[in-house]
Amino acid sequence: MSDELELALADEAATDRFAQALAASLPAGFFFIALEGGLGAGKTHTVRSLLRALGETGAVRSPTYTLLEDYRTPSRRLVHMDLYRLADPEELEFLGLRELLGQDLLLCVEWPRRGAGLLPAEDLCLQLSLAGDTARHLRLRAGSARGLACLQALDLSSFV
Repeated sequence: MSDELELALADEAATDRFAQALAASLPAGFFFIALEGGLGAGKTHTVRSLLRALGETGAVRSPTYTLLEDYRTPSRRLVHMDLYRLADPEELEFLGLRELLGQDLLLCVEWPRRGAGLLPAEDLCLQLSLAGDTARHLRLRAGSARGLACLQALDLSSFV
């Protein structure tokens, strides 16, 4: 199997279905998902859908201004970071990145290139782009053996 996969997400419901499939395929332990794409590409919505798939029922806030939101869902901990406003990668130290690495959590980072040099290599990269008013194009790329196993475990039958 290839270490890359492409999907068309016709609308928010398709993104929700993808998030359900992704949640079911995630391995235990620390796992880093990098989310790339322009403004409005659907990065935050994808993480919100993933949180819902993991059982989060409370408010899901965008970390655009806080830079980091920490959730403890019934199934696992998810830390959502948005580095768009980061002026220097060293600011990740103030956010406690070093303490997060290696913990049993799912780390989802929007604009990961702004943390280059301090963020670990991603297990999975989700590249989102607009493909119409509500449609998105999603390219998944495995960056590790654990990421490849996650891709291989994805049940994409609802997208065929």
